[in-house]
Amino acid sequence: MVIASSVPFNCHGGEEREGCLSCPWRRPRTMNSSEFRRRGKEMTDFVADYLDGIEGRQVYPDVQPGYLRSLVPSTAPEEPDAFEDIINDVERIIMPGVTHWHSPYFFAYFPSANSYPAMLADMLCGAIGCIGFSWAASPACTELETVMMDWLGKMLKLPEAFLAGEAGEGGGVIQGSASEATLMALLAARTKATRRLQAASPGLTQGAIMEKLVAYSSDQAHSSVERAGLIGGVKMKAIPSDGKFAMRGSALQEAMERDKAEGLIPFFVVATLGTTSCCSFDSLLEVGPICNKEDMWLHIDAAYAGSSFICPEFRHLLNGVEFADSFNFNPHKWLLVNFDCSAMWVKKRTDLIGAFKLDPVYLKHSHQDSGLITDYRHWQLPLGRRFRSLKMWFVFRMYGVKGLQAYIRKHVQLAHEFEYLLHQDPRFEICAEVTLGLVCFRLKGSNKLNEALLERINGTKKIHLVPCHLRDKFVLRFAICSRTVESAHVRLAWEHINQLASDLLGAEKE
Repeated sequence: MVIASSVPFNCHGGEEREGCLSCPWRRPRTMNSSEFRRRGKEMTDFVADYLDGIEGRQVYPDVQPGYLRSLVPSTAPEEPDAFEDIINDVERIIMPGVTHWHSPYFFAYFPSANSYPAMLADMLCGAIGCIGFSWAASPACTELETVMMDWLGKMLKLPEAFLAGEAGEGGGVIQGSASEATLMALLAARTKATRRLQAASPGLTQGAIMEKLVAYSSDQAHSSVERAGLIGGVKMKAIPSDGKFAMRGSALQEAMERDKAEGLIPFFVVATLGTTSCCSFDSLLEVGPICNKEDMWLHIDAAYAGSSFICPEFRHLLNGVEFADSFNFNPHKWLLVNFDCSAMWVKKRTDLIGAFKLDPVYLKHSHQDSGLITDYRHWQLPLGRRFRSLKMWFVFRMYGVKGLQAYIRKHVQLAHEFEYLLHQDPRFEICAEVTLGLVCFRLKGSNKLNEALLERINGTKKIHLVPCHLRDKFVLRFAICSRTVESAHVRLAWEHINQLASDLLGAEKE
């Protein structure tokens, strides 16, 4: 059947003419390489200007929920918008609602890494655009990741068992987040424990085993650990921490023996190095031997603190890693590698791969059984993965280990400077040992008083903090975060907090 058209096939002599609405196969106007070169340079200037001037921007936005919807059309444009209009709208619509994580007045959460080498690498990653689920999908993507994880492992002085090398049984993989790494470790441990128990008692069903499996972490562990238990369908129990907010071996042993007496099967432990609340450190040297003796998988979550272990003076905080089955930290927090880049190592890769390996014919390739290469799709939750190791490669080469160490040490020094300032004012108390770049503090007094202080601090929007609870105390966290933060910013922040505290205490007396 022929469908008649009012537009002749040879409209304009068979050539498409830009702007002609009659051309039946008219292509939309797209950015070509010439315009990309020009706009790319403009965007580089925009980004550099943003970061150079970020100190002058209000660190926390002054908008209400839903502010953005009224500022944009309700549907996508039918015709292309001009690039200039889009950039103008970034400043008009987007920036008013941005929390500026890289401001030197941002002291909330933990650092989010940011560096120019990493941004350039991310740009190249986007251009190459490979989906590196297997070696064959992009050999360089796989092989650079394996080598970069070995580089980083050596910077941390990890035991050889965690390195891939040329014939190692372990190895590293870049996950999207520490939450993913914890979940992957738990699921691998669950599979390993299930297979071991079924081999010993063939009549046991997977369901019967799942009902009895129990995992442990400190009561100071990140909420993502509990969430991993929910997703994995296993009981997750919190071990009470000691006076320094650390999980000790005796407390773990006691809980484990109690659960075994009730017929449960302990199989997985998460030890946290650098907890989110107060940067406390679980006792690996006590917990590790118990896990090894009881055949429980030990996973170490060092999401924030792990970056500091490249410094010899902080490496002792990782002592006991030799007992672990898996270890994870986030270079995208404190090692100048932009999000997302979460480094995870396993001592025996077969424990991880064996839990998740599926090989449909459309993903197979001729080299997969050679033993010489890695197919990272078996090491992670999603199938697809970006060329994230480029960021590590650029950052490690352009900073060098000494440059990265100097960056970590500067942050730790600034945290101790803030700690010193607090010590000079008897109205305040420090609530946990200052080990790295986090200071937990509060006004001496009620929780209500400190909640009011935090409300005033964040209400003025000159600096940004977030709180935590340590036991029954409401505590303020002061984390050194920005790549550009200096002593002057810390002292200005202290003066601001000090003045707000004086105003608050004065109002309390009236």
